[in-house]
Parts: sequence; structure tokens; C-alpha cells
Amino acid sequence: MSNKSNSPVATMGIDIGKNAFHVVGLDRRGAIVLRQRWSRGQVQARLANMPPCLIGMEACVGAHHLSRRLQLQGHDARLMPAKYVRPYSKGQKNDFRDAEAIAEAVQRPTMKFVATKTPEQLDLQALHRVRQRLVSQRTGIINQIRAFLLERGIAVRQGLRFLRAELPIILANRSDVLSPRMLRVIEGLMADWRRLDERIGGLSEEIEALARQDPACERLMTVPGIGPIISSAMVAAIGNGAVFTKGRDFGAWLGLVPRQISTGDRTILGPISRRGNRYLRALFVQAAWVVLVRTKDWDRYGLKAWIDAAKKRLHHNVLAIALANKLARIAWAVLNKERAFECVSTRATSSQPA
Repeated sequence: MSNKSNSPVATMGIDIGKNAFHVVGLDRRGAIVLRQRWSRGQVQARLANMPPCLIGMEACVGAHHLSRRLQLQGHDARLMPAKYVRPYSKGQKNDFRDAEAIAEAVQRPTMKFVATKTPEQLDLQALHRVRQRLVSQRTGIINQIRAFLLERGIAVRQGLRFLRAELPIILANRSDVLSPRMLRVIEGLMADWRRLDERIGGLSEEIEALARQDPACERLMTVPGIGPIISSAMVAAIGNGAVFTKGRDFGAWLGLVPRQISTGDRTILGPISRRGNRYLRALFVQAAWVVLVRTKDWDRYGLKAWIDAAKKRLHHNVLAIALANKLARIAWAVLNKERAFECVSTRATSSQPA
């Protein structure tokens, strides 16, 4: 379809597809003046000939690349989470109505946007996603080996290192319960395990090297419990953190705050919401456990008083989640303020004049 009027397009919504892009343009009064279906190759060429306008898209595969291209052309391209666009859809679902909903949503002053990722962020994110997939595959192989051994009455102590140490001994000495066929199967799984270990180790080394070269990652690694994996994953996910106004918003985006169901004067808090970046949330929970279990000098990081008080009223699992939320908020402040983590003692702050 062609333009319905000669009014210039002020706001545009683009529903991204694999090969077809559905475009709806609105004028300054909110009336639809453009409703067309473009191919992937036509999008940049056609928008290059149009005056700069506000362009909304859902944050999905390919959206960050297109957003960067359109920003270079002078357009104000913004990305939004798909779940925040859905309430603006009217009637039954089709691609043009989705594009119209996107155009409506991008104009809202309270809309929450997704920061456009740089190519470096996407490269780092790809490394993390491949590593996450390989770790998941390795866990599946380990669980399968354990299951095969348990079916033959062989139990191994929980923990990856125990299975790695005892498996060669079991294969060498337990031929009385393990058939030759099962021995070959488990040896094949061990070979897969070794290959995955090599690939995971290589990716971990590459991520660590990139983190050591990035000033933002170096600052994040001054926070207790945060190393190269968490710092690089955080930079890949949120950049400098400018999309959040405060650390509390970042913690809520990670899903580390209680799910709230409140009405009137009743406030009901449930388990954590588990929203946002699942991978990054799991990493911060692991960091919290590292601080609780392995870190002995909590006072060095200014956490001793807080942890001691929380231990008296919280279950240890709840304490780990609360500490993960606290670490996430500290990490956001370090990233956004571009300052390394510093522990200021209570005595020093209390002696300062108000």
C-alpha cells in the first residue's frame, strides 16, 4: 500500500521479520499515513530518502544491527521489549497491527527502552551464549554417566571433580557389573566430556582476556564475588548501564526482587520475579554464594554488619538472593559512575561533618 496522505511521517513502527518488514507510519496527529510491506533490502534504502523520524522496533534478533544503521541515517531508532508493546495491539493479531502497536508504544513517555548494543557487545554476548550452551551439554553428559552407573549399582559422590577422579578407576576395576558394551558407551561419553572441557576452557580464556582489556570490566572486578565471566556478561548485556536510572531498577530487571501482588492497602510479596536476563541473574546468585561461603573477610568489603544482621532473620537461601541483589546494585553503580568499588568505613563517614 502507498502513503494515504502527503503528511510527513513523524513516528514509524517496524515489525521485523526474516525477509518481510511491515511498516506503519504516523503523522504528528497520530493518523496512519504509511502502511507498507518492505523486503529486508528495501528498509535502509527507503528510510535513507525520508526525513528523520522516531522509529520503534521490538528488541529481537537483527534489531540491534538495524537500529545502528538507522541511527547513522539520522533517525531516532529505539528498541522496546515485546511484552511492553503487546498492550497497545488492537484487534486480532497480524503484522500490520503489530507495527501499529509498536508505533503507538514508542511514543509513550514512560516506555522502557532497550539500549542498542554495539558490535563488540554482541560479539561478547555470543561468546557467553556459546559457552553457556557447552556447559549445559557437559552437565547433560555428566548426568547421563551418573545415571548409567547408578543403574549398575555404582554411586559416585556428588560433584564434578569426584566423578572425574573416580571414573577411570571404575572403568578399570568394575568389569564385574559393567558389560563391555556399557564400557564403550561410557568411554565415548568421557571423550565427549573432554572435548567440551577443552572448548569451554578456550572460551573462558578468551572471555577473561577480553575482560582484562576492558576498563569497565576491570572496575566491575573490584566488586566482591565478581570476576571476568560476570563482569563481561554484564557489560555485554547493559553496556554502561545508562538505560537504568538507579541500581534498584537493575536489580528488578534481573528478577532479584520479590514478585509484588498488591491492591488497596494490602501489600503481598511473593518469591523473586525471575524476570529479565536469566543467565546474568544466575551468575549474580553464584557470586553471592562465593561471598558467603569462600570470603572470610567480609569487613574488608563493608558487608560484615549487613550479612551478620541478615543471617539472624533470613534463611540461608533467601540470604543468598538478597546478597545477589545487593551485589547487582553495587555493580551497576560501579559501572554507571565509572569508579572502582571502594569500601568506606562507618567510622570515617560518621566523623565527617554533615
